[in-house]
Amino acid sequence: MSSQKILFKIEGGATVSAFAPEGETLLETARKAGVDIDAPCSGNGTCGKCRVKVLEGTVLGEAPRQISPEDYAAGWRLACCIRAASDLSLEVPLSAGAFKNRIKVTTLSEGRERAAFDALGKDLDELGYRGDSGLETTAITLTPPALDDAMADRERLLAKYAEETGREAGIGIFALRKLPGILRESDFSVICVARKGPDRDLILDILPAAAGAQAVLPGLAVDIGTTTVAMVLTDLRTGNLLAGGSGGNGQIRFGADVISRIIESTRPGGLDRLRKAVIEETMLPLIREICTKAGIAPTDIYRAAVAANTTMTQLFTGVYADFLRLEPYVPAFFHGDGFRSSDLGLNLNPDAEVILAPSIGSYVGGDISSGVFSSGIYKKDSFSLFIDLGTNGELVFGNSELLMSCACSAGPAFEGGDISCGMRATDGAIEACSIDAETMEPSLTIIGGADQKAAGLCGSGLIDTIGELFRCGIINAKGKFIRESKRIGHDEYGAANYILAFAENSVSGQDIALNETDIDSFIRAKGAIFSAIRTMLAIMDFSPDDIEEVYVAGGIGSGINVEKAIRIGMFPKIPLEKYHYIGNTSLTGAYAMVNSAGAASKVIEISGGMTYLELSSHPGYMDEFVAACFLPHTNGALFEDR
Repeated sequence: MSSQKILFKIEGGATVSAFAPEGETLLETARKAGVDIDAPCSGNGTCGKCRVKVLEGTVLGEAPRQISPEDYAAGWRLACCIRAASDLSLEVPLSAGAFKNRIKVTTLSEGRERAAFDALGKDLDELGYRGDSGLETTAITLTPPALDDAMADRERLLAKYAEETGREAGIGIFALRKLPGILRESDFSVICVARKGPDRDLILDILPAAAGAQAVLPGLAVDIGTTTVAMVLTDLRTGNLLAGGSGGNGQIRFGADVISRIIESTRPGGLDRLRKAVIEETMLPLIREICTKAGIAPTDIYRAAVAANTTMTQLFTGVYADFLRLEPYVPAFFHGDGFRSSDLGLNLNPDAEVILAPSIGSYVGGDISSGVFSSGIYKKDSFSLFIDLGTNGELVFGNSELLMSCACSAGPAFEGGDISCGMRATDGAIEACSIDAETMEPSLTIIGGADQKAAGLCGSGLIDTIGELFRCGIINAKGKFIRESKRIGHDEYGAANYILAFAENSVSGQDIALNETDIDSFIRAKGAIFSAIRTMLAIMDFSPDDIEEVYVAGGIGSGINVEKAIRIGMFPKIPLEKYHYIGNTSLTGAYAMVNSAGAASKVIEISGGMTYLELSSHPGYMDEFVAACFLPHTNGALFEDR
């Protein structure tokens, strides 16, 4: 079989050389070479985001509908739709890797994130959870060895540790390698960082006495989302935040949804590629960034907690995940424990404990058990509804006595996937929109400030925009455009779109527009959410009127404009004051778990007591879903004032 040499010239970056076997698409070649090209549809030719420009050479493939004749003539192609007919030189635009290259690092000194963590910190204090991470520091001063006292350094240290603490201990290899040098550099006075255990402690690190017995004990909390990975550093001694950051999950080049990732994991080398994409390409660079911001080394991190959906948890740990997508949809594990940093390929202290938030069902994972803890609905007498809007939609309904959960196939629209101009909620994303009903002109709120050009549309902006298009009569109940203005564009096939930002006001230099295919994807996503709510309530013999509070979670932007979400049939029509947007509860819960062994135990208890409903097996769900795939619904009375 012949192969062609391919040069991927990444805009503003390196040139990557690879070989494309006969019949292989350029997207497949890029994936194997580690070239970041966004492909939410996993190479099915439907999303139009894997754009590359042919600089030299010849390719085979049909002209895709997502590329205009002008761009096609200039050499632009979709990587998933072309194959090499000769050696090639390709330009990979910066936008192709935007899902990864917009890493955002912060000290979390202010804003919504800080407020959410501060609020949780108060809850930890009230529940007695703060400061029980199981780590402690002990100051040790040893008698220096001599010819008549030649006990080895390790044994000398452990004997003194037992004398000081009353507990036996072992010492990890990382600390042992540091021990001889630090003992002599600090005149045999050191600080031992140890993890307490039921039988004996484990010394994780040796610090010079100058570090002080009250030295910072860094911990790491991580939310691995299908689209985005977010993390924070915290001082385990105080619970104070040190730094935080987020970036796109590198696995997205293998598809925006979990099923595409699972299928990729079954291919030769696929599981290893996916594990490396999330750990080596995504998490490790983020960890280095936030550690630099906090002024520590990654090996100073002594404890970590990770919350993720069931599929992401298995792919992160490198565990075969294919049975998750095959009936009866059984994961390899719900609750995994005993993991160390070195087991998982993380660059933390090698003996750092890594806690995984337990999953509840095949498609309701540790991000939800973590989120339910954060929301506090598990301890309320009144009935609450918890909704997590991520790459999929997960719901929990109940109170302190009963919790039921389910997942719906909402797709990645809420995080920008499957939307032609979609992106996650980072700088340049349109996060809010209002439209003048007469002029059809939009007013946009863009993450990054008033001077920031628009790069795309995130989840909250998408909900706003479609809500406004429907309110203004620009689209009908099926999501089709029914008005014309300078804001209504048409592609070469005549399909209409609404232009949010013209080329001169966009980062890419191209119009940012929402088309009818995008709107249809969103209608199906919002329909999945609403029909799941209706089905779950009906099974439990409840109605929307029985809901006392609704907690909406997910890192979709500035938060949801609930009024617009109700207008388009995404949420039930109940009083607006019952709705609360509470942000990334998965990360907030992981923050609680890393700071507190008690909080981690509570999350495990919550997950074990939750009932999981498999919607796909319920006979009434599909009828509910079909009825909800209109704006707002086929039964308009559900959204009328009562």
